[in-house]
Amino acid sequence: MPRYVNPPNPFRRLRSVILLAALLLSASASAQKAYNVLFIIADDLTATAVSSYGSEVCQTPNIDRLAAEGVKYTRAYCQYPVCGPSRASLLGGYYPTATETYGYVSGREQIGEERHTWPQAFREAGYHTARVSKIFHMGVPIHIEEGSDGADDPASWDETYNSQAAEWQTPGAAELVQGNPDGTIERKGGNVMTIVRAEGDDLVHADGKTAERASELLRTKRDEPFFLAVGMVRPHVPFVAPSAYFDPYPYAQIDLPEKVPGDWDDIPEPGINYVTSQNGQMSLEQQQKAVAAYYASVTFMDAQVGKVLRTLEEEGLADSTIVIFTSDHGFHLGEHDFWMKVSLHEESVRVPLIIRVPGKDPAVCNSFVELLDLYPTVAELAGVPHSDHLQGKSLVGTLDDPGHAVRDMAFSVSLGGNALLVRTANWAYIQYGEGEDAEMELFDMDRDPQQFTNLAYDPAYADTLAEMQQRLREKLQEVRTNDLDIDYH
Repeated sequence: MPRYVNPPNPFRRLRSVILLAALLLSASASAQKAYNVLFIIADDLTATAVSSYGSEVCQTPNIDRLAAEGVKYTRAYCQYPVCGPSRASLLGGYYPTATETYGYVSGREQIGEERHTWPQAFREAGYHTARVSKIFHMGVPIHIEEGSDGADDPASWDETYNSQAAEWQTPGAAELVQGNPDGTIERKGGNVMTIVRAEGDDLVHADGKTAERASELLRTKRDEPFFLAVGMVRPHVPFVAPSAYFDPYPYAQIDLPEKVPGDWDDIPEPGINYVTSQNGQMSLEQQQKAVAAYYASVTFMDAQVGKVLRTLEEEGLADSTIVIFTSDHGFHLGEHDFWMKVSLHEESVRVPLIIRVPGKDPAVCNSFVELLDLYPTVAELAGVPHSDHLQGKSLVGTLDDPGHAVRDMAFSVSLGGNALLVRTANWAYIQYGEGEDAEMELFDMDRDPQQFTNLAYDPAYADTLAEMQQRLREKLQEVRTNDLDIDYH
């Protein structure tokens, strides 16, 4: 029986045998749903850099162990490949297109005070909700340097903790590999690829402090169930980690993604990512260093995740706690000479997602799922009242049957809602704008999984293009006409 449950007394006076049976069944269901929740989210972690998702270079043993113990989703997609709107969507329960939430905000102004965010729904249900570091949007590195709340949502939390650190100014060997063609700049602040092979141990860094604080909260062993949200800021730039985490990744041994001559010739101008090897003036050596440093940051973050999960086990909480691990979106590591996020290409929108529920068998689920689906899924598992109008779909069916299909496509947007993606099993369709002048990309994901050949303007694929355009129109209509009124149950 889960830790924090006091089931109803089955010997209460009853007026009928039928009522007794109903109450017993209700009590059993309630007991099964009284879980704690541990939600861990990384920042800018692409699925291609997780070894349990196929990376042959990057080492993520703790995430891999969780994947082996829970349900690993192979086709999980964010709803906007930028931190702020992605987090507002998954925490608020609505598509960015529905609420027009495209900026670096919590999303509270868009959904209104009367609607509950995901953690707020648990708070209203009697859970102790705690945030450690970045859950709603925080600017990295600026808000981490300041130790400030960023675009947090106070109504969601009983308790908050910000993990302050020096970030790009951390002592250690530093190198700027973006916008520094002659190598004269050692380091630079802001959203750029500064690498710091840092001095000192894990606790010098935000994620080290985050793991320590999250572990302290788990050791508190509160008398009420908890919803603990733990936000890791790596591998978001700057690529900063203790020196030892760089050792497994000598940059000279890094193989860069394939470079195809004329790769951009069939990509519409809005589809060229905002950071590229060209506008970043990155030499091949700098590109190798960037990938190596990203991997070092991932492995450092993975170690902090491991500390939190070990504490959960040591405190005897693993058997009563749902664990979720994911990222707010992906990250380009030189594919198509693209870097960072924003793009609707695969590496930027696909994310790792693992859900471990006590008593459920480990499995791999290949259904399309969206980060939007986490809110209704975990609320259903915990028996927490939530709105019927949330736009996510429950994944509970996949926990017993990994072959259960939740969605037959994923939908994501970018560029202020002007770039739109429909991703099906066989096709990826990206559209820029919605009028007659809309530009397009269409990729055969069976034959061209790296998305090198845009088929949108090839007459041989006119029928497929028309089908994908129709699916996009239907999805936009569904998203935009959804009733956002409250209806809690």
